[in-house]
Amino acid sequence: MNILILSCDTGAGHNTTGLAVLEELKRRGHHAKMKDPFQLSQSLIARNIGAFYVKIVQRHPRLFGLAYRLGMLVTKMPFRSPVYYANGLMADHMERYLSDNPTDIIVAPHLYPAEILTYMKRHHIACPKLLFIATDYACIPFTEETDCDYYVIPHESLTKSFTKRGIPPEKLKPFGIPVRSAFTRNLTKAEARKQLGLSLHDVCYLVMGGSMGAGKVKQIVAYLAANRQENEQIIVICGNNAALGKSLLNRYGAVAGVTVLGATRQMALYMYACDLLYSKPGGLTSTEAAVVGIPLVHTAPIPGCETINRAFFQKHGMSISAKQAKQQAALGRRLLHSPKALHEMKKQQNAFTYKDSVMKICDLIEEMGR
Repeated sequence: MNILILSCDTGAGHNTTGLAVLEELKRRGHHAKMKDPFQLSQSLIARNIGAFYVKIVQRHPRLFGLAYRLGMLVTKMPFRSPVYYANGLMADHMERYLSDNPTDIIVAPHLYPAEILTYMKRHHIACPKLLFIATDYACIPFTEETDCDYYVIPHESLTKSFTKRGIPPEKLKPFGIPVRSAFTRNLTKAEARKQLGLSLHDVCYLVMGGSMGAGKVKQIVAYLAANRQENEQIIVICGNNAALGKSLLNRYGAVAGVTVLGATRQMALYMYACDLLYSKPGGLTSTEAAVVGIPLVHTAPIPGCETINRAFFQKHGMSISAKQAKQQAALGRRLLHSPKALHEMKKQQNAFTYKDSVMKICDLIEEMGR
């Protein structure tokens, strides 16, 4: 089959979800590729929509939170959102692309492509079958105005949050958020540390801010560094936030026991290797952590769906958190000294995530193509 995965560069989670599906589809012998639909346009605004989004989130997270709340209000109105019509402007570009590139199934791990294809359907433009994958533990604003053949959701307990917004229950598939095969290898801590060149005996803290380097990373690192014991290592992954990386390197570049990294392709290895993860509650990163089974402390969320992600994880005992960064850092240190709490968290992480998510999704795609 010819399968097209459409995602947008507004945070790495959507793209990484798409890559997980792409990886398995190619393994099965399908002709699959992934594109950003906005790259089909010559418009400067359209082609840089991801960069604009990231800068807003990095510099003005409260503004993004306000936009999310406004979006939830708009969903209650008896008309389609401005987001739907803005994405509709891409319909002509997408129609031309699909005309030149025959496609059997489209997979959308992002709302915007689902909106584009929905606009095309409603204007009687021929479209392939469409599968939407939710990458957060919430029904995000405007999902209900899309018209997809199926919706993959993170867990069956979220069914009501989608159906009450108008998504037909028969279209919902509670298969989980798919992760790449590197996160399902059941690698031992010793094996991962050997590959990364880390001490087998130290306590290793992993601090992340997602691809955008958010989540009060500086405050978390400051507390851990100030209280670091001789047998403790702090590994900080700053993602694509170059300013954060530079700031931390200036402060800790010569400090023993602190390693500062930018973006890395070895995220799975670091999760397998470390004893505790501090991370903002992005849907994909949180799922990766739960699939690996690393104890998780959620740091400050980007207001909106990440707030809901954190609530889902805490409700089900899959993570812990606190209001302030210093409290979050201290909470993680205490967690490592509670074997019972660690065991229970890993048990809950295993219960509420699906290691075979990508397999079920690709089975569904193949079924849709028959």
